[in-house]
Amino acid sequence: MAKYLVIVESPAKVKTIKKFLGANYEVMASQGHVRDLPKSQLGIDVEHDYEPKYITIRGKGDILAGLRREVKKAEKIYLATDPDREGEAISWHLYFALKLENKKVYRITFNEITKNAVKESLKNPREINMNLVDAQQARRVLDRMVGYRISPLLWAKIKRGLSAGRVQSVALRIICDREEEINAFIPEEYWTLDVNLKIKGEKKPIKAKYYGTVTEKKALTCKTQVDNVLADIEGADYRVIDVKKGERVKKAPTPFTTSTLQQEASKVLNFSTQKTMRLAQQLYEGVDIKGEGTVGLITYLRTDSTRVSEEAQNIAKEFIFAHYGEEYAAVFGESKKNGKKIQDAHEAIRPTDLNRVPAGLKEQLPRDLFRLYQLIWKRFTASCMQAARYETTSVRIQAKEQIFTMAASKRVFDGFMSVYVQEEEREEENVFSGELDAGSELEHISSEPKQHFTQPPAHYTEASLVRALEELGIGRPSTYAPTITTILARHYIAKENKNLYVTELGEIVNNMMKEAFPTIVDVNFTANMEALLDGVEEGTVKWKIIVENFYPDLEEAVKNAEKDLAEVTIADEVSEEVCEMCGRQMVIKYGPHGRFLACPGFPECRNTKPYFEKIGISCPKCGKDIVLKKTKKGRKYFGCINNPECDFMVWQKPSGVSCPECNSMLLEKGNKLVCMNEQCGHVENRKMVEKDG
Repeated sequence: MAKYLVIVESPAKVKTIKKFLGANYEVMASQGHVRDLPKSQLGIDVEHDYEPKYITIRGKGDILAGLRREVKKAEKIYLATDPDREGEAISWHLYFALKLENKKVYRITFNEITKNAVKESLKNPREINMNLVDAQQARRVLDRMVGYRISPLLWAKIKRGLSAGRVQSVALRIICDREEEINAFIPEEYWTLDVNLKIKGEKKPIKAKYYGTVTEKKALTCKTQVDNVLADIEGADYRVIDVKKGERVKKAPTPFTTSTLQQEASKVLNFSTQKTMRLAQQLYEGVDIKGEGTVGLITYLRTDSTRVSEEAQNIAKEFIFAHYGEEYAAVFGESKKNGKKIQDAHEAIRPTDLNRVPAGLKEQLPRDLFRLYQLIWKRFTASCMQAARYETTSVRIQAKEQIFTMAASKRVFDGFMSVYVQEEEREEENVFSGELDAGSELEHISSEPKQHFTQPPAHYTEASLVRALEELGIGRPSTYAPTITTILARHYIAKENKNLYVTELGEIVNNMMKEAFPTIVDVNFTANMEALLDGVEEGTVKWKIIVENFYPDLEEAVKNAEKDLAEVTIADEVSEEVCEMCGRQMVIKYGPHGRFLACPGFPECRNTKPYFEKIGISCPKCGKDIVLKKTKKGRKYFGCINNPECDFMVWQKPSGVSCPECNSMLLEKGNKLVCMNEQCGHVENRKMVEKDG
């Protein structure tokens, strides 16, 4: 009979760990949390020191009963939940739910599910770390307070089913701020001027870019400037005046953290953050491998540390020596730090065994699982390799008083790039044959002047949003995926191709949050809260002090919002549309996808129809009304009400003013009016036009 009981979180780990430990050990799973705050109420006693009221989660009774039976038989109990704050809190909840006060109880953690790691953890048991537990309690209580006090307000003012969150509301604001930035962006004209030149004796021409004059660097902002340069160099001799050779080093990337894994999987594999985390969890917990049984293929997936154990470094060094050569192996020094508090108890995400090369597992893993494992394997292997080295050549060419430049690079040692190339590094080498020395004469073949316009900031993607949240210090590795999943599920944002767009509903919620709860959606406040939670983990801050400083201000803001916002939307807005079924004037209501028209006679009359907001401007193609519409995923645009007969549509709001240069319609962009004809590029001051009008 088993003497020792090991309790893990996931059933997927049970089989993997059991085969490592033998007959004396029973391994069982709690299947995640067993206790939590009640769903039906706030669950925090604000009158008595903010004490949380934990209850057994519905459906966990049978699991706890089974665990209690095994607890009675066991001499020792090992709590082996995940090695992070949440895992520590689950162990603490298990301690009380299973009434382990009079038992021999030990907390063990392992960063990877391998025989050595699990057995080593049993040799080094410890007590439950209450600082970690309290940090998690503080996070849970703060999140509950925000969600349970603000969400009902959104239900009352907008619609049921909405939610606010300490991190999700800030993430929504970041996306909304970017959308405003994009809408207000005014493109500025600029030009480039390239010249195609020929080296004597060479067939292939080379291309040089305009730099400026012999005295200064110069930007070309209009066609007149370009024409002046072209006139100046007409018939000129092109001569090399300077050639500089050098070396450029491209350092190996650091191994993956949770954030960088999510970003790279999004860019390279087109995975959502949620999908990346689900697949990484499977790789960590264990996959069936022929001849080995169930094995964990990667280390723990929730980490913001780039640290790698000395043992793993030595194994990687030997592997690289054997498969690539001694010159490819890196010399290990200090791991890179990002200046912020990191969960350095964990290592970076890496394969548990570098000898399990992806090619050998391809036939045994589902396609997406294989692709993610391959990405992690290549990134870690590359991180243990030497930098890539490039030979660079920089050339300055003079034509009369004008200067052109040319840069070329040639890779002389591939280093880590023999294994792994990041998406943004997939660049073609710029090389030219033939020798160039100062004084070399070049033959002019042709000139290529090109007009360009500056581009607005890019819409956020899941990858760039994760990077922004991490850089701003908002949330932690485990929160990025659920945060994005939640705001997508609530229809606050829509995802088209990889880009994230704010929906009308998202704008309304964000504006209400900014008006009523400016602190909650303040980026700096949220980042500071994360720093305080780190202080709890370190034992320098008491968790209830954070809560007692936070809740009174929140409560006051909620009461003010209930009073002030009640004056804004008391009744439904009446539209001009008449219900064709009962003759009543239809009203505007909010649904999951924004506004729609409904008969006020509900439930007797259930007539509804799409709502299109007229903007008071006629379609330039057919003369009918232009209305505000939305794509299927909720992104706003302006189109003709006569669609599909008329296909007029634009993303920015039409102004009703015609362009003086090409007669196209001008669109509103911030305080400017911009011609919708991209080839025209006409821009004018919106306020001046309104004043003249």
